[in-house]
Amino acid sequence: MTLQPSSIPDLSTTALYRDQNNTNGSDCPDLYDWEWLHTSQPVYILLITVLGIVFNVFVLIVFCFHKKACTVAEIYLSNLAAADLVLVSCLPFWAVYTSNGFHWTFGLFLCKVVNLGIKMNAYSSIYFLVLVSIDRYVALVHTMSHGRMRRPKYAKLGCLLMWGFGLVLSIPVLIFRQVRYFPEYGVNACFLDYPTHTVELFSDGMLIVFSFIIPISIISFCTVKIIQALKIQAIERFNAVKTERKATTLMLTVLLAFLICWVPFHVVTTLDLLLRAEVLGGCHLLSVIDICNQIFTYLAFFNSVLNPILYVLVGKNFRKKVCELFKQWSIRKIVTSESSRSSNLSSTLKTLV
Repeated sequence: MTLQPSSIPDLSTTALYRDQNNTNGSDCPDLYDWEWLHTSQPVYILLITVLGIVFNVFVLIVFCFHKKACTVAEIYLSNLAAADLVLVSCLPFWAVYTSNGFHWTFGLFLCKVVNLGIKMNAYSSIYFLVLVSIDRYVALVHTMSHGRMRRPKYAKLGCLLMWGFGLVLSIPVLIFRQVRYFPEYGVNACFLDYPTHTVELFSDGMLIVFSFIIPISIISFCTVKIIQALKIQAIERFNAVKTERKATTLMLTVLLAFLICWVPFHVVTTLDLLLRAEVLGGCHLLSVIDICNQIFTYLAFFNSVLNPILYVLVGKNFRKKVCELFKQWSIRKIVTSESSRSSNLSSTLKTLV
């Protein structure tokens, strides 16, 4: 019997889960050859890691080193880039884990910390997008009061709270993530070891509510109101909010990309929870969910690479900042070079005298 995976962010294994909890899935035969996972998935994860680190570091450099202070929207987007950066930085451990046939060689501490990094930043990311949605909603729908509410210090405080909330949602990882040797597979697996099946279902159910249903509901409400406001402004030809419209276009694009990448994963995770709760059943559904968990996890990870690309393609203000930053560095380099040349000339003249 080969070890099969469940979703990568949880990094429980399907075979371990089916055997431990003795659910209706345990009587199902293994319909698929999972060897492709050990060969293709590590390559994909490493590619996502390299691209994600390079692109998100580039975004953070632009936001942090530009001479102008970040706007409220840029504060949220820079924190989103930071969350994506931490997430992709944790993935190489799972590339090694998968290529080793789900044999964890990094110890219990890294088993907990790496999963904490993946979970915390996945949860924080969606709440940074909630903050972005609320910011755009206030800027376009409640234009008269947005000056008081949309201040950088409040944006930074909001980001700090979202990091903390992401950590709170990830507490089950610190508590229940364990490394255990399974002699039937010959591996040390890093997996979620819940004390009871009830605790497992309750914990996963709460995470689905707070990491998917609630934030998606807020984002959907704000998006509908924003689109309505944009239509009204287009009819009335408001020119005073042109900058806000550009920022909103970028925000809507980033939101759409996030929904395309993450909603399928959350839907399959919800179906998997219903399957484990025995609300749903059937070997065919079990097999489909196992396969979809893998495919949609790949899609979700790709979002961490896609966001920086969207900033460049859609964000006119971001492209402007990139150009200004390069000019800023070029001028500084020229000044430094001329200063060094002047210093050398002065030293030469002193020597001659």
